[in-house]
Amino acid sequence: MLQENLIKMYEASFRKHSDLPALSDYFSKDTLTYKQMSEQVARMHLLFDKLGVQQGDKIALIGRNNIPWCVTYIATVTYGAVIVPILQDFNPSDVENIVTHSESRFLFAGEIYWQTLDSDRMPELEAAVTIDKFKVVYEKEGYTAMSESVAALDETFAEAYPNGFSVEDIKYKDVLNEQMILLNYTSGTTGSSKGVMLSVNNLTGNMVFARDMINPLTGREYFHAGGRTLSFLPLAHAYGCSFDFLAQLVVGGHITLLGRMPSPTILIEAMKNVKPTIVCSVPLILEKVYRKMIMPMLEKGPMSIAMKIPFINTALYAIIKAKLMESFGGETQIFIVGGAPMNQETESFLRLINFPLTIGYGMTECAPLISFANPQEFKANSCGKYLPGLMEARIDSADPQRISGEILVKGENVMMGYYKNEEATNAVLDADGWLHTGDMGIMDEDGTIYIKGRCKTMILSGSGQNIYPEEIEDKLNNLPLVLESLIVDRKGILTALIVPDYDQAKQEGIVGDALTQMMEENIKTLNSMVAAYEKVARYEIMKSEFEKTPKRSIKRYLYWHQ
Repeated sequence: MLQENLIKMYEASFRKHSDLPALSDYFSKDTLTYKQMSEQVARMHLLFDKLGVQQGDKIALIGRNNIPWCVTYIATVTYGAVIVPILQDFNPSDVENIVTHSESRFLFAGEIYWQTLDSDRMPELEAAVTIDKFKVVYEKEGYTAMSESVAALDETFAEAYPNGFSVEDIKYKDVLNEQMILLNYTSGTTGSSKGVMLSVNNLTGNMVFARDMINPLTGREYFHAGGRTLSFLPLAHAYGCSFDFLAQLVVGGHITLLGRMPSPTILIEAMKNVKPTIVCSVPLILEKVYRKMIMPMLEKGPMSIAMKIPFINTALYAIIKAKLMESFGGETQIFIVGGAPMNQETESFLRLINFPLTIGYGMTECAPLISFANPQEFKANSCGKYLPGLMEARIDSADPQRISGEILVKGENVMMGYYKNEEATNAVLDADGWLHTGDMGIMDEDGTIYIKGRCKTMILSGSGQNIYPEEIEDKLNNLPLVLESLIVDRKGILTALIVPDYDQAKQEGIVGDALTQMMEENIKTLNSMVAAYEKVARYEIMKSEFEKTPKRSIKRYLYWHQ
Protein backbone atom coordinates (compact mmCIF):
# COMPACT_ATOMS: atom_id res chain seq x y z
CA MET A 1 0.00 0.00 0.00
CA LEU A 2 1.33 3.43 -0.98
CA GLN A 3 1.97 6.19 1.57
CA GLU A 4 0.60 8.90 -0.71
CA ASN A 5 -3.13 9.39 -1.16
CA LEU A 6 -4.82 10.74 -4.28
CA ILE A 7 -7.49 12.72 -2.42
CA LYS A 8 -4.89 14.55 -0.34
CA MET A 9 -2.82 15.11 -3.48
CA TYR A 10 -5.82 16.85 -5.04
CA GLU A 11 -6.45 18.94 -1.93
CA ALA A 12 -2.84 20.18 -2.01
CA SER A 13 -2.80 20.75 -5.77
CA PHE A 14 -6.08 22.67 -5.91
CA ARG A 15 -4.88 24.97 -3.14
CA LYS A 16 -1.41 25.50 -4.59
CA HIS A 17 -2.62 26.17 -8.15
CA SER A 18 -5.83 28.03 -7.27
CA ASP A 19 -5.29 30.83 -9.80
CA LEU A 20 -4.23 28.61 -12.71
CA PRO A 21 -6.70 27.41 -15.38
CA ALA A 22 -7.88 23.86 -14.71
CA LEU A 23 -10.66 23.03 -17.16
CA SER A 24 -11.65 24.63 -20.48
CA ASP A 25 -14.27 23.76 -23.08
CA TYR A 26 -12.71 24.12 -26.53
CA PHE A 27 -15.86 25.16 -28.36
CA SER A 28 -17.66 27.31 -25.76
CA LYS A 29 -14.36 28.80 -24.49
CA ASP A 30 -15.61 28.46 -20.89
CA THR A 31 -12.78 28.07 -18.38
CA LEU A 32 -12.57 27.28 -14.67
CA THR A 33 -9.53 28.04 -12.55
CA TYR A 34 -8.61 25.54 -9.85
CA LYS A 35 -10.35 27.71 -7.27
CA GLN A 36 -13.52 28.00 -9.38
CA MET A 37 -13.51 24.27 -10.01
CA SER A 38 -13.04 23.64 -6.27
CA GLU A 39 -16.00 25.91 -5.51
CA GLN A 40 -18.21 23.86 -7.82
CA VAL A 41 -16.91 20.69 -6.18
CA ALA A 42 -17.83 22.19 -2.78
CA ARG A 43 -21.40 22.80 -4.03
CA MET A 44 -21.65 19.15 -5.06
CA HIS A 45 -20.36 18.06 -1.65
CA LEU A 46 -23.10 20.08 0.06
CA LEU A 47 -25.63 18.41 -2.22
CA PHE A 48 -24.28 14.98 -1.29
CA ASP A 49 -24.53 15.94 2.40
CA LYS A 50 -28.20 16.84 1.98
CA LEU A 51 -28.87 13.60 0.12
CA GLY A 52 -27.22 11.52 2.82
CA VAL A 53 -24.54 10.14 0.51
CA GLN A 54 -22.12 7.90 2.40
CA GLN A 55 -18.56 6.96 1.53
CA GLY A 56 -18.85 3.93 -0.72
CA ASP A 57 -22.21 4.90 -2.25
CA LYS A 58 -22.25 4.62 -6.06
CA ILE A 59 -22.88 7.60 -8.33
CA ALA A 60 -23.18 6.95 -12.08
CA LEU A 61 -22.03 9.46 -14.71
CA ILE A 62 -22.50 9.55 -18.47
CA GLY A 63 -21.91 12.39 -20.92
CA ARG A 64 -19.47 13.90 -23.34
CA ASN A 65 -16.13 15.25 -22.16
CA ASN A 66 -17.09 18.62 -20.69
CA ILE A 67 -16.60 20.73 -17.59
CA PRO A 68 -19.71 19.49 -15.69
CA TRP A 69 -18.65 15.87 -16.31
CA CYS A 70 -15.21 16.57 -14.84
CA VAL A 71 -16.59 18.46 -11.82
CA THR A 72 -19.03 15.64 -11.06
CA TYR A 73 -16.26 13.04 -11.24
CA ILE A 74 -13.87 14.98 -8.99
CA ALA A 75 -16.62 15.90 -6.52
CA THR A 76 -17.62 12.25 -6.18
CA VAL A 77 -14.15 10.83 -5.56
CA THR A 78 -13.05 13.64 -3.21
CA TYR A 79 -16.21 13.00 -1.17
CA GLY A 80 -15.31 9.32 -0.85
CA ALA A 81 -18.24 8.06 -2.91
CA VAL A 82 -17.67 5.66 -5.82
CA ILE A 83 -17.84 7.11 -9.31
CA VAL A 84 -19.32 4.85 -12.01
CA PRO A 85 -18.34 6.48 -15.33
CA ILE A 86 -20.21 5.02 -18.28
CA LEU A 87 -18.90 5.20 -21.84
CA GLN A 88 -21.10 7.43 -23.96
CA ASP A 89 -20.99 4.90 -26.81
CA PHE A 90 -22.71 2.16 -24.81
CA ASN A 91 -26.25 1.48 -25.99
CA PRO A 92 -29.13 2.44 -23.66
CA SER A 93 -29.76 -1.09 -22.41
CA ASP A 94 -26.09 -1.43 -21.45
CA VAL A 95 -26.24 1.88 -19.58
CA GLU A 96 -29.39 0.81 -17.73
CA ASN A 97 -27.81 -2.55 -16.83
CA ILE A 98 -24.66 -0.84 -15.51
CA VAL A 99 -26.65 1.62 -13.39
CA THR A 100 -28.63 -1.30 -11.95
CA HIS A 101 -25.74 -3.74 -11.54
CA SER A 102 -23.56 -1.10 -9.84
CA GLU A 103 -26.39 -0.23 -7.42
CA SER A 104 -25.91 3.44 -8.24
CA ARG A 105 -28.09 5.70 -6.09
CA PHE A 106 -27.91 8.65 -8.46
CA LEU A 107 -27.23 9.23 -12.15
CA PHE A 108 -25.73 12.42 -13.55
CA ALA A 109 -26.16 12.43 -17.32
CA GLY A 110 -25.85 14.59 -20.38
CA GLU A 111 -29.38 15.48 -21.49
CA ILE A 112 -29.17 13.65 -24.83
CA TYR A 113 -28.10 10.47 -23.02
CA TRP A 114 -30.85 10.67 -20.41
CA GLN A 115 -33.47 10.96 -23.16
CA THR A 116 -32.55 7.48 -24.44
CA LEU A 117 -32.96 5.77 -21.05
CA ASP A 118 -35.98 4.10 -19.42
CA SER A 119 -36.20 4.76 -15.67
CA ASP A 120 -38.40 1.67 -15.24
CA ARG A 121 -35.36 -0.44 -16.15
CA MET A 122 -33.36 1.14 -13.30
CA PRO A 123 -35.60 0.36 -10.31
CA GLU A 124 -32.99 1.11 -7.61
CA LEU A 125 -32.12 4.55 -8.98
CA GLU A 126 -33.26 7.30 -6.59
CA ALA A 127 -32.84 10.31 -8.88
CA ALA A 128 -31.26 11.58 -12.11
CA VAL A 129 -29.86 15.02 -12.91
CA THR A 130 -28.73 16.41 -16.26
CA ILE A 131 -25.21 17.78 -15.96
CA ASP A 132 -25.70 20.30 -18.77
CA LYS A 133 -28.26 22.46 -16.92
CA PHE A 134 -28.16 20.71 -13.53
CA LYS A 135 -31.85 19.91 -13.85
CA VAL A 136 -33.59 17.11 -11.95
CA VAL A 137 -35.20 14.89 -14.60
CA TYR A 138 -36.19 11.89 -12.52
CA GLU A 139 -37.01 10.94 -8.93
CA LYS A 140 -38.47 7.62 -7.94
CA GLU A 141 -41.98 7.61 -6.54
CA GLY A 142 -42.21 9.27 -3.15
CA TYR A 143 -38.65 10.63 -3.30
CA THR A 144 -38.21 14.42 -3.27
CA ALA A 145 -34.81 14.91 -1.65
CA MET A 146 -32.96 15.61 -4.91
CA SER A 147 -35.34 18.26 -6.25
CA GLU A 148 -35.57 19.94 -2.84
CA SER A 149 -31.80 19.92 -2.33
CA VAL A 150 -31.05 21.24 -5.83
CA ALA A 151 -33.62 24.03 -5.45
CA ALA A 152 -32.06 25.11 -2.14
CA LEU A 153 -28.42 24.68 -3.18
CA ASP A 154 -27.61 28.40 -3.58
CA GLU A 155 -29.01 29.09 -0.13
CA THR A 156 -27.21 26.08 1.35
CA PHE A 157 -23.93 27.27 -0.15
CA ALA A 158 -24.36 30.82 1.17
CA GLU A 159 -24.99 29.46 4.67
CA ALA A 160 -21.96 27.18 4.52
CA TYR A 161 -19.63 29.91 3.25
CA PRO A 162 -20.99 33.24 4.58
CA ASN A 163 -17.74 35.04 3.75
CA GLY A 164 -17.43 33.46 0.33
CA PHE A 165 -15.46 30.42 -0.74
CA SER A 166 -11.70 30.72 -0.15
CA VAL A 167 -8.62 28.64 -0.89
CA GLU A 168 -8.55 27.61 2.79
CA ASP A 169 -11.98 26.02 2.27
CA ILE A 170 -10.50 23.44 -0.11
CA LYS A 171 -10.42 20.54 2.31
CA TYR A 172 -11.52 16.98 1.65
CA LYS A 173 -12.51 14.06 3.82
CA ASP A 174 -10.10 11.30 4.72
CA VAL A 175 -10.60 8.52 2.19
CA LEU A 176 -8.41 5.49 2.88
CA ASN A 177 -6.18 4.10 0.17
CA GLU A 178 -7.77 0.68 0.40
CA GLN A 179 -11.27 2.07 -0.25
CA MET A 180 -12.92 1.52 -3.63
CA ILE A 181 -13.40 4.84 -5.38
CA LEU A 182 -13.97 3.89 -9.03
CA LEU A 183 -16.18 1.23 -10.57
CA ASN A 184 -15.23 1.07 -14.25
CA TYR A 185 -17.18 -1.13 -16.61
CA THR A 186 -15.07 -2.58 -19.43
CA SER A 187 -15.84 -1.95 -23.07
CA GLY A 188 -16.50 -5.64 -23.54
CA THR A 189 -14.53 -6.63 -26.65
CA THR A 190 -15.36 -10.24 -25.82
CA GLY A 191 -19.06 -9.55 -25.57
CA SER A 192 -19.68 -8.86 -21.88
CA SER A 193 -18.84 -5.98 -19.58
CA LYS A 194 -17.52 -6.43 -16.06
CA GLY A 195 -17.34 -3.87 -13.26
CA VAL A 196 -13.68 -3.32 -12.38
CA MET A 197 -13.28 -2.27 -8.74
CA LEU A 198 -10.45 0.24 -8.37
CA SER A 199 -9.20 1.65 -5.08
CA VAL A 200 -7.74 5.01 -4.12
CA ASN A 201 -4.41 3.19 -4.03
CA ASN A 202 -4.79 1.93 -7.61
CA LEU A 203 -5.38 5.45 -8.91
CA THR A 204 -2.68 6.90 -6.66
CA GLY A 205 -0.12 4.50 -8.15
CA ASN A 206 -0.86 5.74 -11.65
CA MET A 207 -0.82 9.39 -10.59
CA VAL A 208 2.47 9.12 -8.67
CA PHE A 209 4.11 7.57 -11.72
CA ALA A 210 2.73 10.27 -14.05
CA ARG A 211 3.79 13.06 -11.69
CA ASP A 212 7.35 11.74 -11.46
CA MET A 213 7.90 11.12 -15.19
CA ILE A 214 10.99 13.12 -16.21
CA ASN A 215 11.88 14.25 -19.72
CA PRO A 216 15.60 13.32 -19.91
CA LEU A 217 16.20 15.98 -22.58
CA THR A 218 15.01 18.86 -20.39
CA GLY A 219 15.26 17.42 -16.89
CA ARG A 220 11.69 18.62 -16.29
CA GLU A 221 8.57 16.62 -15.46
CA TYR A 222 6.33 15.87 -18.43
CA PHE A 223 3.29 16.60 -16.23
CA HIS A 224 3.79 20.01 -14.61
CA ALA A 225 1.92 23.13 -13.51
CA GLY A 226 0.77 25.04 -16.59
CA GLY A 227 1.22 22.02 -18.86
CA ARG A 228 -1.56 21.41 -21.36
CA THR A 229 -3.55 18.46 -22.66
CA LEU A 230 -6.27 18.35 -25.29
CA SER A 231 -8.82 15.80 -24.12
CA PHE A 232 -10.46 13.93 -27.01
CA LEU A 233 -10.30 10.32 -25.81
CA PRO A 234 -13.40 9.26 -23.83
CA LEU A 235 -12.89 10.23 -20.18
CA ALA A 236 -15.08 7.33 -19.08
CA HIS A 237 -12.31 5.05 -20.34
CA ALA A 238 -9.39 4.39 -17.97
CA TYR A 239 -6.61 5.54 -20.33
CA GLY A 240 -7.98 8.96 -21.31
CA CYS A 241 -9.28 9.58 -17.82
CA SER A 242 -5.98 8.90 -16.07
CA PHE A 243 -3.59 10.82 -18.29
CA ASP A 244 -5.66 13.48 -20.06
CA PHE A 245 -7.54 14.40 -16.88
CA LEU A 246 -6.65 13.01 -13.45
CA ALA A 247 -2.86 13.32 -13.78
CA GLN A 248 -3.03 16.93 -14.94
CA LEU A 249 -5.09 17.92 -11.90
CA VAL A 250 -2.43 16.42 -9.60
CA VAL A 251 0.22 18.83 -10.91
CA GLY A 252 -1.76 21.95 -11.83
CA GLY A 253 -2.06 21.27 -15.56
CA HIS A 254 -4.66 22.75 -17.90
CA ILE A 255 -7.17 20.41 -19.60
CA THR A 256 -9.00 21.55 -22.73
CA LEU A 257 -12.04 19.38 -23.44
CA LEU A 258 -12.94 18.61 -27.05
CA GLY A 259 -16.23 16.83 -26.35
CA ARG A 260 -15.51 13.54 -28.10
CA MET A 261 -13.30 12.06 -30.84
CA PRO A 262 -13.44 14.74 -33.59
CA SER A 263 -12.67 14.61 -37.29
CA PRO A 264 -8.94 14.76 -38.14
CA THR A 265 -9.40 18.31 -39.50
CA ILE A 266 -10.95 19.62 -36.27
CA LEU A 267 -8.40 17.73 -34.16
CA ILE A 268 -5.40 19.24 -35.97
CA GLU A 269 -6.94 22.72 -35.81
CA ALA A 270 -7.54 22.31 -32.07
CA MET A 271 -3.98 21.06 -31.55
CA LYS A 272 -2.60 24.18 -33.23
CA ASN A 273 -4.72 26.40 -30.98
CA VAL A 274 -4.19 24.60 -27.67
CA LYS A 275 -0.51 23.67 -28.25
CA PRO A 276 -0.61 20.66 -25.91
CA THR A 277 2.59 19.77 -24.06
CA ILE A 278 1.42 16.14 -23.78
CA VAL A 279 -0.69 14.21 -26.29
CA CYS A 280 -2.42 10.98 -25.28
CA SER A 281 -3.69 9.14 -28.32
CA VAL A 282 -4.82 5.82 -29.68
CA PRO A 283 -2.75 4.40 -32.59
CA LEU A 284 -5.47 5.20 -35.12
CA ILE A 285 -4.74 8.95 -34.96
CA LEU A 286 -1.03 8.68 -35.78
CA GLU A 287 -1.65 5.90 -38.31
CA LYS A 288 -4.07 8.15 -40.22
CA VAL A 289 -1.58 11.02 -40.13
CA TYR A 290 1.13 8.68 -41.46
CA ARG A 291 -1.03 7.35 -44.28
CA LYS A 292 -2.59 10.64 -45.35
CA MET A 293 0.24 13.10 -44.69
CA ILE A 294 3.58 11.27 -44.75
CA MET A 295 3.24 8.37 -47.20
CA PRO A 296 2.23 10.60 -50.15
CA MET A 297 5.40 12.67 -49.57
CA LEU A 298 7.57 9.56 -49.49
CA GLU A 299 6.05 7.84 -52.52
CA LYS A 300 5.51 10.68 -55.00
CA GLY A 301 7.27 13.79 -56.24
CA PRO A 302 10.82 15.09 -55.72
CA MET A 303 10.96 14.05 -52.05
CA SER A 304 10.53 10.37 -52.97
CA ILE A 305 13.69 10.60 -55.10
CA ALA A 306 15.67 12.63 -52.55
CA MET A 307 14.82 10.15 -49.80
CA LYS A 308 16.97 7.55 -51.59
CA ILE A 309 20.10 9.70 -51.39
CA PRO A 310 22.21 9.29 -48.21
CA PHE A 311 22.72 12.40 -46.06
CA ILE A 312 19.93 14.20 -47.94
CA ASN A 313 17.33 11.85 -46.51
CA THR A 314 18.53 12.67 -42.99
CA ALA A 315 17.78 16.35 -43.61
CA LEU A 316 14.39 15.44 -45.03
CA TYR A 317 13.59 13.42 -41.90
CA ALA A 318 14.13 16.59 -39.88
CA ILE A 319 11.79 18.53 -42.22
CA ILE A 320 9.08 15.87 -41.95
CA LYS A 321 9.40 15.78 -38.16
CA ALA A 322 9.15 19.58 -37.96
CA LYS A 323 6.00 19.56 -40.10
CA LEU A 324 4.46 16.85 -37.94
CA MET A 325 5.31 18.62 -34.70
CA GLU A 326 3.90 21.88 -36.03
CA SER A 327 0.64 20.17 -36.99
CA PHE A 328 0.28 19.11 -33.34
CA GLY A 329 0.89 22.63 -32.03
CA GLY A 330 4.67 22.69 -31.92
CA GLU A 331 5.12 22.37 -28.13
CA THR A 332 4.43 18.69 -27.47
CA GLN A 333 7.13 16.98 -25.40
CA ILE A 334 5.75 13.44 -25.60
CA PHE A 335 3.15 11.47 -27.57
CA ILE A 336 1.82 8.62 -25.46
CA VAL A 337 0.04 5.94 -27.48
CA GLY A 338 -2.04 3.21 -25.89
CA GLY A 339 -5.33 1.36 -25.99
CA ALA A 340 -4.52 -0.87 -28.97
CA PRO A 341 -1.53 -2.27 -30.89
CA MET A 342 0.24 0.17 -33.21
CA ASN A 343 1.08 -0.54 -36.82
CA GLN A 344 4.79 -1.40 -36.95
CA GLU A 345 5.52 0.48 -40.17
CA THR A 346 4.08 3.67 -38.71
CA GLU A 347 5.97 3.18 -35.45
CA SER A 348 9.25 2.46 -37.28
CA PHE A 349 9.07 5.58 -39.42
CA LEU A 350 8.14 7.86 -36.50
CA ARG A 351 11.10 6.50 -34.55
CA LEU A 352 13.34 6.96 -37.60
CA ILE A 353 12.59 10.71 -37.66
CA ASN A 354 13.01 10.97 -33.83
CA PHE A 355 9.37 11.78 -33.24
CA PRO A 356 8.84 11.79 -29.41
CA LEU A 357 6.69 8.66 -29.47
CA THR A 358 6.22 6.08 -26.76
CA ILE A 359 3.76 3.21 -26.54
CA GLY A 360 2.46 2.15 -23.16
CA TYR A 361 0.63 -0.96 -22.05
CA GLY A 362 -2.26 -1.09 -19.66
CA MET A 363 -5.74 -2.34 -18.98
CA THR A 364 -8.73 -1.11 -17.02
CA GLU A 365 -7.88 -3.68 -14.34
CA CYS A 366 -4.67 -1.73 -13.61
CA ALA A 367 -6.22 1.75 -13.66
CA PRO A 368 -4.67 1.41 -16.34
CA LEU A 369 -0.85 1.52 -16.52
CA ILE A 370 1.38 -1.58 -16.51
CA SER A 371 4.44 -0.57 -18.55
CA PHE A 372 5.99 2.57 -20.04
CA ALA A 373 9.30 3.98 -21.28
CA ASN A 374 10.53 7.45 -22.21
CA PRO A 375 10.78 7.95 -26.00
CA GLN A 376 14.58 8.04 -25.72
CA GLU A 377 14.61 4.62 -23.97
CA PHE A 378 11.75 3.04 -25.90
CA LYS A 379 12.61 -0.21 -27.71
CA ALA A 380 11.11 -0.91 -31.12
CA ASN A 381 7.89 -2.95 -31.16
CA SER A 382 7.72 -3.02 -27.36
CA CYS A 383 5.34 -1.34 -24.93
CA GLY A 384 7.95 -0.17 -22.43
CA LYS A 385 9.12 -1.57 -19.09
CA TYR A 386 6.84 -2.60 -16.26
CA LEU A 387 6.66 0.24 -13.74
CA PRO A 388 9.57 0.14 -11.26
CA GLY A 389 8.53 0.21 -7.62
CA LEU A 390 4.85 -0.06 -8.52
CA MET A 391 4.43 -3.21 -10.58
CA GLU A 392 5.97 -6.61 -11.14
CA ALA A 393 5.58 -8.66 -14.30
CA ARG A 394 6.47 -12.14 -15.49
CA ILE A 395 5.79 -14.30 -18.52
CA ASP A 396 4.14 -17.69 -18.01
CA SER A 397 6.61 -19.47 -20.27
CA ALA A 398 9.58 -21.84 -19.97
CA ASP A 399 11.70 -19.29 -21.87
CA PRO A 400 10.18 -15.82 -21.27
CA GLN A 401 12.67 -14.01 -23.52
CA ARG A 402 11.99 -16.19 -26.57
CA ILE A 403 8.79 -18.18 -26.16
CA SER A 404 5.50 -16.33 -25.72
CA GLY A 405 3.43 -16.90 -22.64
CA GLU A 406 0.65 -15.10 -20.82
CA ILE A 407 1.71 -11.80 -19.25
CA LEU A 408 1.10 -11.82 -15.47
CA VAL A 409 1.33 -8.67 -13.35
CA LYS A 410 0.94 -7.70 -9.70
CA GLY A 411 1.45 -4.52 -7.68
CA GLU A 412 -0.07 -1.25 -6.55
CA ASN A 413 -2.13 -0.70 -9.70
CA VAL A 414 -3.89 -4.08 -9.79
CA MET A 415 -7.65 -3.95 -9.20
CA MET A 416 -9.55 -5.19 -6.17
CA GLY A 417 -11.61 -7.53 -8.38
CA TYR A 418 -14.82 -7.54 -10.43
CA TYR A 419 -17.90 -6.16 -8.68
CA LYS A 420 -20.32 -8.87 -7.56
CA ASN A 421 -18.53 -11.42 -9.76
CA GLU A 422 -16.33 -13.69 -7.67
CA GLU A 423 -16.08 -16.30 -10.42
CA ALA A 424 -14.67 -13.79 -12.95
CA THR A 425 -12.34 -12.36 -10.30
CA ASN A 426 -10.93 -15.78 -9.41
CA ALA A 427 -10.43 -16.53 -13.10
CA VAL A 428 -7.94 -13.66 -13.49
CA LEU A 429 -6.54 -13.02 -9.99
CA ASP A 430 -4.69 -16.00 -8.56
CA ALA A 431 -4.01 -16.79 -4.89
CA ASP A 432 -0.60 -15.04 -5.02
CA GLY A 433 -2.06 -11.81 -6.33
CA TRP A 434 -0.94 -12.19 -9.96
CA LEU A 435 -3.34 -10.73 -12.51
CA HIS A 436 -3.61 -12.92 -15.60
CA THR A 437 -3.88 -10.28 -18.32
CA GLY A 438 -5.00 -12.51 -21.17
CA ASP A 439 -2.21 -11.02 -23.31
CA MET A 440 0.59 -13.14 -24.75
CA GLY A 441 4.12 -11.80 -24.91
CA ILE A 442 7.82 -12.04 -24.16
CA MET A 443 9.99 -9.91 -21.87
CA ASP A 444 13.62 -8.77 -21.89
CA GLU A 445 15.85 -9.10 -18.83
CA ASP A 446 15.34 -5.38 -18.12
CA GLY A 447 11.56 -5.78 -17.91
CA THR A 448 10.69 -4.55 -21.42
CA ILE A 449 7.46 -6.20 -22.58
CA TYR A 450 6.63 -7.21 -26.15
CA ILE A 451 3.00 -8.15 -26.76
CA LYS A 452 2.32 -10.83 -29.36
CA GLY A 453 -1.46 -11.04 -29.11
CA ARG A 454 -4.40 -12.05 -26.99
CA CYS A 455 -4.71 -15.54 -25.53
CA LYS A 456 -8.27 -15.70 -26.85
CA THR A 457 -7.29 -14.74 -30.40
CA MET A 458 -4.30 -17.07 -30.67
CA ILE A 459 -4.85 -19.75 -33.32
CA LEU A 460 -3.29 -23.20 -33.00
CA SER A 461 -2.20 -24.46 -36.43
CA GLY A 462 -2.65 -28.06 -37.57
CA SER A 463 1.07 -28.61 -36.97
CA GLY A 464 0.79 -27.30 -33.39
CA GLN A 465 2.28 -23.85 -34.05
CA ASN A 466 0.94 -20.78 -32.23
CA ILE A 467 -0.36 -18.18 -34.69
CA TYR A 468 -0.87 -14.61 -33.47
CA PRO A 469 -3.38 -12.95 -35.82
CA GLU A 470 -2.34 -9.43 -34.78
CA GLU A 471 1.18 -9.94 -36.15
CA ILE A 472 -0.12 -11.06 -39.56
CA GLU A 473 -2.72 -8.27 -39.63
CA ASP A 474 -0.03 -5.70 -38.98
CA LYS A 475 1.80 -6.79 -42.16
CA LEU A 476 -1.40 -6.96 -44.21
CA ASN A 477 -2.54 -3.51 -43.11
CA ASN A 478 0.63 -2.02 -44.63
CA LEU A 479 -0.16 -3.32 -48.12
CA PRO A 480 -1.78 -1.13 -50.80
CA LEU A 481 -5.35 0.03 -50.21
CA VAL A 482 -5.87 -2.11 -47.08
CA LEU A 483 -7.70 -0.05 -44.45
CA GLU A 484 -7.95 -2.79 -41.80
CA SER A 485 -8.04 -6.56 -41.55
CA LEU A 486 -8.71 -9.57 -39.35
CA ILE A 487 -7.12 -13.00 -39.52
CA VAL A 488 -9.54 -15.74 -38.44
CA ASP A 489 -9.75 -19.51 -38.41
CA ARG A 490 -12.55 -20.81 -40.65
CA LYS A 491 -12.79 -24.57 -39.99
CA GLY A 492 -9.03 -24.97 -39.97
CA ILE A 493 -8.48 -22.59 -42.90
CA LEU A 494 -6.56 -19.39 -42.15
CA THR A 495 -8.71 -16.62 -43.62
CA ALA A 496 -8.14 -12.88 -44.05
CA LEU A 497 -11.10 -10.53 -43.72
CA ILE A 498 -10.07 -7.34 -45.53
CA VAL A 499 -11.64 -3.88 -45.43
CA PRO A 500 -10.24 -1.95 -48.43
CA ASP A 501 -9.69 1.79 -48.29
CA TYR A 502 -12.62 2.44 -50.61
CA ASP A 503 -12.17 6.24 -50.62
CA GLN A 504 -8.52 6.02 -51.66
CA ALA A 505 -9.27 3.29 -54.19
CA LYS A 506 -11.94 5.47 -55.80
CA GLN A 507 -9.51 8.40 -56.01
CA GLU A 508 -7.01 6.15 -57.78
CA GLY A 509 -9.65 4.68 -60.10
CA ILE A 510 -9.23 1.17 -58.69
CA VAL A 511 -12.73 -0.30 -58.36
CA GLY A 512 -14.60 -3.53 -58.99
CA ASP A 513 -12.46 -6.36 -60.40
CA ALA A 514 -9.33 -4.19 -60.25
CA LEU A 515 -9.72 -3.78 -56.48
CA THR A 516 -10.34 -7.51 -56.05
CA GLN A 517 -7.20 -8.24 -58.09
CA MET A 518 -5.16 -5.89 -55.89
CA MET A 519 -6.35 -7.65 -52.73
CA GLU A 520 -5.40 -10.99 -54.29
CA GLU A 521 -1.91 -9.63 -55.01
CA ASN A 522 -1.76 -8.37 -51.43
CA ILE A 523 -2.42 -11.89 -50.13
CA LYS A 524 0.40 -13.26 -52.33
CA THR A 525 2.72 -10.56 -51.00
CA LEU A 526 1.63 -11.25 -47.42
CA ASN A 527 2.30 -14.98 -47.79
CA SER A 528 5.83 -14.23 -48.95
CA MET A 529 6.40 -12.29 -45.69
CA VAL A 530 5.18 -14.81 -43.13
CA ALA A 531 6.16 -18.28 -41.91
CA ALA A 532 4.77 -21.29 -43.75
CA TYR A 533 2.29 -22.07 -40.99
CA GLU A 534 1.05 -18.41 -41.05
CA LYS A 535 0.18 -18.32 -44.76
CA VAL A 536 -3.36 -17.20 -45.53
CA ALA A 537 -5.34 -19.71 -47.60
CA ARG A 538 -8.34 -17.56 -48.49
CA TYR A 539 -9.68 -14.03 -48.08
CA GLU A 540 -12.97 -12.15 -47.94
CA ILE A 541 -13.48 -8.52 -48.90
CA MET A 542 -15.69 -6.69 -46.40
CA LYS A 543 -18.13 -4.02 -47.54
CA SER A 544 -17.76 -1.82 -44.45
CA GLU A 545 -15.43 -1.26 -41.49
CA PHE A 546 -15.43 -3.70 -38.61
CA GLU A 547 -17.56 -2.89 -35.59
CA LYS A 548 -15.47 -1.35 -32.82
CA THR A 549 -15.52 -0.60 -29.12
CA PRO A 550 -15.37 3.02 -27.88
CA LYS A 551 -11.58 2.78 -27.63
CA ARG A 552 -11.50 1.72 -31.32
CA SER A 553 -10.65 -1.94 -30.77
CA ILE A 554 -12.29 -4.26 -33.27
CA LYS A 555 -15.01 -6.45 -31.76
CA ARG A 556 -13.27 -9.62 -32.89
CA TYR A 557 -15.78 -11.98 -31.36
CA LEU A 558 -18.38 -10.83 -33.92
CA TYR A 559 -16.27 -12.24 -36.77
CA TRP A 560 -14.76 -15.40 -35.32
CA HIS A 561 -17.47 -17.86 -36.35
CA GLN A 562 -19.27 -16.32 -39.32
